[in-house]
Amino acid sequence: MDPAVIYEDDSIIVINKPAGLVVHADGKHERATLVDWLLVHYPEIKGVGEEQTLPDGTIIDRPGIVHRIDRDTSGIMVVARTQKAFDKIKKQFQNREVKKTYRAFVYGTLKDERGIIERAIGSSRGGLAPRTAKMAHGTMREATTAYRVIERGKTATYVEAFPKTGRTHQIRVHFSLIGHPIIADPLYSGGRATLLGFSRLALHAYSISFMHPERREVVFEAPLPADFAQGEAQLREE
Repeated sequence: MDPAVIYEDDSIIVINKPAGLVVHADGKHERATLVDWLLVHYPEIKGVGEEQTLPDGTIIDRPGIVHRIDRDTSGIMVVARTQKAFDKIKKQFQNREVKKTYRAFVYGTLKDERGIIERAIGSSRGGLAPRTAKMAHGTMREATTAYRVIERGKTATYVEAFPKTGRTHQIRVHFSLIGHPIIADPLYSGGRATLLGFSRLALHAYSISFMHPERREVVFEAPLPADFAQGEAQLREE
C-alpha cells in the first residue's frame, strides 16, 4: 500500500496514492495512513500545515497535507515539505487556481461528448456524512464539474472529469445526480453490481497543475493503475 513518489524537491513531494490507503487518521479507526508513511520517509514535514478539528472535537494532525483524495480513489497528491510551500499552494486551492483532472468509469452510456454539472452540494446528515445535491443538512456550497467522454461501451462510459470546485465527494455526487454514478461507488451507486472487473471505486486523480512555490508552473500526472487499463480494454470489447 506504499505510495509511489512521482517528484520531489525541497518544497514539495508529489505522490501517486494507491486505492485503499487513507490520507490521514479520522479519529475513529486505527489503520495505516499516508501521513504515517510520510512521517517515516520525510520526518521534516512534522508540524507543517494545519491541524483539523473533527465534528466531535477530535483534533487530527495533517502534516504537509494541502489537499486530499478519498481512500478508495487512486492518484496524484501534492504534499508540502515547508510551511512556506504549504501556504502558497493552499492559497491557490482557495482561489481555484489549481487545475485537476480525474479519470472515471461511470454506469450507463453518456450521450453528450462534453458537459458541465453545476449543482450545490451539502452534507446529507451533517458532519462527515455522505454528501448530497438534494436535501442537505446545513449549508449547501456551489460545485461545478466539467467532463468529456473518452470511450463508450454498452454498459459504461470512460470519462475525464475536471472539478472547478473542491467539495467533498464532488465528482461522485455529481455523476450520481445525472444518473451515471461511478462504478463500484459504495455510497452513491444505489447498490448496482460492479462492472469491468472493478473491486473498488473506479476513480483516479490523473493530473494536477499549479504554480510551484518557486514561481514556475508545473504539471504532474499519475500513471493509470492496472484496473483502469483492464477496465478500458473490457469496455472496448463490449
